[in-house]
Amino acid sequence: MKRRRGLLVVFLFLFVTIVVAQPDVKLKRRDRKRDVELFTTAGNIVLRLYDSTPLHRDNFLKLVKAHYYDSMLFHRVIKNFMIQSGDPESKRAVAGQPLGNGGPGYLIPAEFRPSLFHKKGVLAAARTGDDVNPEKQSSASQFYIVQGRQFTDKELDSIEIVRLKGCKLPEAHREVYKTTGGTPQLDQNYTVFGEVVKGQDVVDAIANTATSKGPDKDRPLQDIRIIKATLVKRKK
Repeated sequence: MKRRRGLLVVFLFLFVTIVVAQPDVKLKRRDRKRDVELFTTAGNIVLRLYDSTPLHRDNFLKLVKAHYYDSMLFHRVIKNFMIQSGDPESKRAVAGQPLGNGGPGYLIPAEFRPSLFHKKGVLAAARTGDDVNPEKQSSASQFYIVQGRQFTDKELDSIEIVRLKGCKLPEAHREVYKTTGGTPQLDQNYTVFGEVVKGQDVVDAIANTATSKGPDKDRPLQDIRIIKATLVKRKK
């Protein structure tokens, strides 16, 4: 009983923290049926958010409506892996400045779903490591889009043992990783909450850009910026 009461208190604390700290923006019912378009200096990317991860969906939509992402950089880019943005400190960052620690000051509880996995093109939430974040809570604003690569059965077997601690990848997911590609080593450790529906070529172009090897490691040498993020009518 004490453990249940303790968990209830933690849940209520997280709920109140999210509600209080989120942008003062109201979502309308139709907002949840809209896509998000990122207008970037490298081209446009259209994202569709999943209804099965409502906490992440609503939070992202509120940030977009609040123009939170406008002028942010893609501050961490790794070829054959992913592109990352969402650090507000990147808006006015000087060349060579390390980035990746900024945010709105609250976290989002993990929303892992067995059907959602890190295939090429998915949108997922960044987070701090397990050593300081054992609940795997998500950053409220920092996100990444998967570029990934294709894997062999042998590589996937190794990932199951070493990275996923013995957890088996569903056969359907393995087939996608072998044909389309992705980042299977991240499955069920980072919340996936949407996917690219247009502009994967832009994601690939950003992922393939030259990056720093200095203190601002993996930051593009030439700034790639989100000019603005906005809600757009969903196309069938």
